[in-house]
Amino acid sequence: MLLAEFNAADRDHGAVVLRPCLDIERWIDEILTGRPYASAEDLLGRARSAAEPLTDDEVDRALAHHPRIGERAPGSGAEAAMSQAEQGGVDRLDESVARALRDGNEAYERRFDRVFLIRAAGRGPEEIVAALRTRLDNPVEVEDRVVAEQLREIAVLRLSRTVTA
Repeated sequence: MLLAEFNAADRDHGAVVLRPCLDIERWIDEILTGRPYASAEDLLGRARSAAEPLTDDEVDRALAHHPRIGERAPGSGAEAAMSQAEQGGVDRLDESVARALRDGNEAYERRFDRVFLIRAAGRGPEEIVAALRTRLDNPVEVEDRVVAEQLREIAVLRLSRTVTA
């Protein structure tokens, strides 16, 4: 969608465009309230600031939409398509890397009681596995901040691919 179309869209349609990027009502409302945007950079800047900070509850709700790294997102909607495209680098893994992701995902979920989240776009499978292993050693409060930052990065990346100048 072009930025001019996003700026002119009614509030409901604007929310439909934003929701697959980050399904947090406060974030969506803040971005919609900031319209019209003079540039895509202005829109992305507002998206970053609207996601700062994310509450623990917002992070938990947003994570409910994210599949495990290395697994296909369910469904056929815009959010599933975005997730599948972002994880394109981990689609065809050799067995040792696939096993490391499975084991790492399970260890992460036991430790933090949530799915491991990382901006997968632009990262190779080995880099993702290394980050997962490193983050397993994070104290909970540090990992909470890392996850919130990853959500912001994913939201802004998705929005940059959704609304263009």
